[in-house]
Order: sequence, then structure tokens, then C-alpha cells
Amino acid sequence: MPRQATAVAFYTLLEGLRNRLVWLAVFTGLAAVAASVFLRGLAITEGAQIQAVLLAAFLRLAGVFITAVFVTTTMTREFHDQAAALVLSLPLSRAAYLCGKLAGFMLAAAVIGVLFALLAALSTPGGQWLPWGLSLICELWIVAAFSLLCALTFSQIAAALGAVLGFYLLARTIAVLQLMAHTPLVFAHTVSHRFIVAALDAVAFALPRLDEFTRSEWLAYGGGWRDLPPVAEQTAVYLALLTAAALFDLYRKNL
Repeated sequence: MPRQATAVAFYTLLEGLRNRLVWLAVFTGLAAVAASVFLRGLAITEGAQIQAVLLAAFLRLAGVFITAVFVTTTMTREFHDQAAALVLSLPLSRAAYLCGKLAGFMLAAAVIGVLFALLAALSTPGGQWLPWGLSLICELWIVAAFSLLCALTFSQIAAALGAVLGFYLLARTIAVLQLMAHTPLVFAHTVSHRFIVAALDAVAFALPRLDEFTRSEWLAYGGGWRDLPPVAEQTAVYLALLTAAALFDLYRKNL
């Protein structure tokens, strides 16, 4: 199984490289750098910090979008073209196929994360870009795993991509929603308010705290090394959960 999964991962990564995934990441990253430099010129004070914050936000969003699109389009196309059924007709288990695909997608996401971290290093002094880049890779791995699950669950690219972007947006903003719910200005003791608070707490418990990943202030003001262990722990937990869910979904499919 490890040898079979390695072969699937290699060809998945090779497909991404042949589809000009690296060039897309480079051009998108350079566009983000140019936009941050332009906006820095509009700043009155703390121009370097504003550029670093904007660059971090642009690169993070670009990395998430590129990873989600690559995973969802690749998997959806394979199932629509019956390429996945052809591969699974060989002496290859579904677990090896899925683990290989996930490993290949994670390698592609790591390539994107390294490229964006190097671009961030050009605009930030010292080694502030290193913890930011490591956290970005972890964030992209979670996005890749959830995109794989959505691609297996939904049969259309638009539905899968919409679910991934909705998941990412909710995971990024759930802490703010909890704070707003726990500190209301009105209706603080009503039944509806308690229900909303309980529902948001339940959703927050199930979601990764992506607001703690790849924080823009790490590039602007340094830090981030102390936050990496919780980031790594969340990444390991959610990769395991999403892989198990994707395996369950793949094994129940009638290919």
C-alpha cells in the first residue's frame, strides 16, 4: 500500500506541475506583491507594516483559492471521465488511492506555501516569514483535505468549491461570531439568544480555528513561533478526521 500510494501521489503532483500550477502561483504572488507595494505608497505612517499585512492577506487568500480549485477540479474531472474507476479497477485499494491523492495534493499545497513564503521574505526583514510560511502550509493542507472530501461528496465543481470556500470563511470568522454572540447589546437572556450561542459554540467546536493560522501581524511585527505548536496539533487532528470522512465517502460509492 505505501508504494501504491506513493505512485498515486507522484502522478498527482506531476499533474499539478504540468497544469502550470507553479506558474499560476508565481504570477499570483507577484501580483500580490505589486498590489501591496502600491498600497504602501498610499500609507501615511507604518508603510512597511501595512505592506506586510496586506501582502500576507493577499497571499493567504490566493493560496487557499488555488489549492481549493486544483483539488476540486482534479477530483471531479477524474470521476466524471471515469479515470478514477479505471485506476481502481487495477489491483489498488481505495485507501491507497485516496491517501495517495491526498499526499499529492498536500505536496502541491506545500509547493505553493513555499513559493508564497519566499515572496513574503522579500518584503519582510529577518526571519519573520518562516513561521508564517509554515503556518500557511498547514492551513493549505487542511483546505486540500476538505476540498478532497467535498469533491467526493458533491458531483459538481461549483458545489464542491462553494462548500470549501464557505467552510474556510466560517472557520476564519467563527471566533468573531462567538464574541458577538456572547456579548450582545440586547436580547441577552432570551431563549433565542441562548440557542444561537449554543449553536455557534457547537459549530466552533467542530471547526478548526483558522483565525489562529497564518496571522498577518507575524509578518509585520514578528512572532509566531509560540503559536506554531497549536497550529500543528490542529492540522494533525483535522487531517486525520477529514481523511477518515473521505475514506468513508469513497468506500460507500458504487464505482
